[in-house]
Amino acid sequence: MRAVVYRGPRQVEVVEVPDPKLQEPTDAIVRITTTNICGSDLHMYEGRTAVEEGKVLGHENMGVVEEVGPAVTRIKVGDRVSVPFNIACGTCRNCLEGWTSFCTRTNPTEGMDGAAYGYANMGPYDGGQAEYLRVPFADVNLLELPPGTEHENDFTMLSDIFPTGWHGTELARMQPGDDVAVFGAGPVGLMAAHSALIRGASRVFVVDKEADRLRLAESIGALGVDLSAGDPVEQIMDATDGRGTDCGVEAVGYQAHDPSGEEHPELVLDNLVQVVRTTGGIGVVGVYVPQDPEAADEGAKEGRVGFDYGTFFTKGQHMGTGQAPVMRYNRHLRDLIVAGRATPSFIVSHELSLDQAVEGYERFDEREDGWTKVLLRPGQAA
Repeated sequence: MRAVVYRGPRQVEVVEVPDPKLQEPTDAIVRITTTNICGSDLHMYEGRTAVEEGKVLGHENMGVVEEVGPAVTRIKVGDRVSVPFNIACGTCRNCLEGWTSFCTRTNPTEGMDGAAYGYANMGPYDGGQAEYLRVPFADVNLLELPPGTEHENDFTMLSDIFPTGWHGTELARMQPGDDVAVFGAGPVGLMAAHSALIRGASRVFVVDKEADRLRLAESIGALGVDLSAGDPVEQIMDATDGRGTDCGVEAVGYQAHDPSGEEHPELVLDNLVQVVRTTGGIGVVGVYVPQDPEAADEGAKEGRVGFDYGTFFTKGQHMGTGQAPVMRYNRHLRDLIVAGRATPSFIVSHELSLDQAVEGYERFDEREDGWTKVLLRPGQAA
């Protein structure tokens, strides 16, 4: 089959690789209809992770079931499905408590709980930027979708970024009527803003410096805050009469940088501590890593990010972190899409064939104007 593989920093290639096979009785094989390039894929693309060369990338996947193992009883051949990026066993302590993003059985990497498709340190699993994907524990992991092709561009957000954005608001303990600050207007930040508005936020301030992303935020009723035009904390404090927001979402991660492009891994955390009111909450869904050899300072190279903890403590704030347990949310979000209450496809800018993936990565990584979310269609001609 054709697949997108990692070759080195800023190098991916579409090549022929072996077709996936059933390895366990609980496996399924999914024919991919849509797979997305995620903002977190860019950490690997830019050489800022330990991903191995030759890895098939892609953790935002959906498609149609082509084959199932003899122990699969719920999922059937022909089912249209969303594939959560978490690979969960469904039976370990974390899975049983709803934390499928921290499954203790699926990732053999030392010191890591939680597995994912096609990602650094998340287990030996190939990704779905390919024609086919092997899904372990299929009955546990796959979410059935209405048959056909309706809502394809919305449903493809269910594998990761829509649940991740929603999770950010949950970690921040957002309540209806809250003012919310979202730092980062990439796909996850825009999904956090969409989620906050669906959940009844009074106002959602979305901070970024890219004009196309801010326009998208404003198109759904959020308030864009251009960090290149001035201190975003001051802008939000002015807009809230000095009170600050009730909660905030960090959707940037460890490669946060100022308007000049200089990296400051603590920048967004510091801004959120300042802008969220006393006793307010912060949800961190931007990616941070235990080691980052290319980091701007020695501490960050070892995963030590020195943010303003003293003020955080003094203000009595709370913080939740970590990857989203997709299955906690995806059924509800699917039904919101079907009912017309959620339209996460508003972020989609480009729909490319799989063979155009190299261009998609290059342009998305360069933050070219208008390249906000790239979908890849393995069955589409270039």
